[in-house]
Amino acid sequence: MPQSSHGRAPVDHALTAAANRAWWDAEAEDYYEEHGSFLGDGDFVWGPEGWTEEELRVLGDLRGKVALEIGAGAGQCSRWVRSRGAHAVATDLSGRMLATGAEINARRPEDAVPLAQCDAVALPFADECVDIVFTAYGALPFVADSAGLLREAARVLRPGGRLAFSTTHPFRWALPDVPDAEGLTVTMSYFDRTPYVEVDEAGRVSYVEHHRTLGDRVREITAAGLRLVDVIEPEWPERNTEAWGGWSPLRGELMPGTAIYVATKP
Repeated sequence: MPQSSHGRAPVDHALTAAANRAWWDAEAEDYYEEHGSFLGDGDFVWGPEGWTEEELRVLGDLRGKVALEIGAGAGQCSRWVRSRGAHAVATDLSGRMLATGAEINARRPEDAVPLAQCDAVALPFADECVDIVFTAYGALPFVADSAGLLREAARVLRPGGRLAFSTTHPFRWALPDVPDAEGLTVTMSYFDRTPYVEVDEAGRVSYVEHHRTLGDRVREITAAGLRLVDVIEPEWPERNTEAWGGWSPLRGELMPGTAIYVATKP
């Protein structure tokens, strides 16, 4: 039987979606068990550094706003948004991640949020129906057509609405994804957009992550008809002494790990 492997290979949208849906379905319970205490059940954490929306205020005043979270996982961020006076809906590709969210909803009926399963490149919502679209490390790296995803976000946003998303800082693509000193040496091309792919023992694609450079992201945002207003590169906070995958205090002191893009719809 072939051994599981990983590397770079072209992967289209359909295969990316199928692989990542299955991967997140299989990982949902373990992911929550491992990272649930860090993410909380009703907190809004923008990335492994640990900065929260309470601290960064990326989304602005939420009172009375209609907010849509894509790649929501278990909906933690949507619950926080709801607690600040917004009407929030959490969506994700993975049914099992949303099932975890439903379990949290049942434990926390006071801030339960609606959950909907969908592909972020084909949102089942009307044009110009929400004030905010947001995601913290959800959806963007896990779809082949991120430009199409941003067009969908722009479509459902009302004029004056805001888009905000965080994802791995693109510079990280050139470095090994490890937390120690090995992760400080450039070993790959920053300009190589070939997806990172994992293949299981049966030879099936089981996980896909797509890379875009900083310039790619800016062009995708503006091509969607949005106006880029900020790119936040949060520094590693002294309070966070934990490593999460390739994120660590060692690397975080020297380079950005997360990029948060903020745009508005004219």
